[in-house]
Amino acid sequence: MQFNINSSIKNILPDFKIGIIHYEDITISDSPQMLKGRIRLFQESCHLDLLEQEVTSISGVQEWRKLFKQLGKDPNRYRPSVEALYRRLKKAQFLPSINSSVDLNNFFSLKYEIPFGIYDLNKIIGNVEFSIGTGNETYEGLNGNIVNLQNLIHSVDQVGPFGSPFIDSKRTPVTTETRQAIHVIYLKPSMNTSEARNMLNSIASMFQQVHGGTYEVSIIS
Repeated sequence: MQFNINSSIKNILPDFKIGIIHYEDITISDSPQMLKGRIRLFQESCHLDLLEQEVTSISGVQEWRKLFKQLGKDPNRYRPSVEALYRRLKKAQFLPSINSSVDLNNFFSLKYEIPFGIYDLNKIIGNVEFSIGTGNETYEGLNGNIVNLQNLIHSVDQVGPFGSPFIDSKRTPVTTETRQAIHVIYLKPSMNTSEARNMLNSIASMFQQVHGGTYEVSIIS
């Protein structure tokens, strides 16, 4: 499988890059109690911090709101997924446990202040391109709503769009049946490649500790 960033993105955001982690032979289940406890404590700590600051003051949220604006998407109507997570925690709406993969994905997003997406590789057909919606692209989001991808970065395979830093589609989610997965990390444009690679390896190592298997890390720019 190959990954590519369409020139429509690079023309507007020349420093844009995507982190990719390819997992093989993983086992996904309900989150172990120890992981649930660690994630809950982290969320409670975030909640306390957010009592004294605005969500929009978080550096990663700031960068992704700015990026949405540059692409022509109003971040007050279409919030980056990481901002939506922080806003829930500010209201003490702690995230329910879904499965070990989704729980870690949300944890990583909050920890590193950027949008994340994780997808079942067997539900992706062909190569993947990251592009900007032109107005005709839509999909049913995980929340059941139809998502308008106009002016929004999204990932697309031979079937059509399936993911974005706003909300992912219902077509490619990771479940307890998943054995191969692709982790998409929407890096801060300000992050250099060396820093990004170190972060990706740290993420992949923790994911592997919980799910076993093997991984391969790459940066697409």
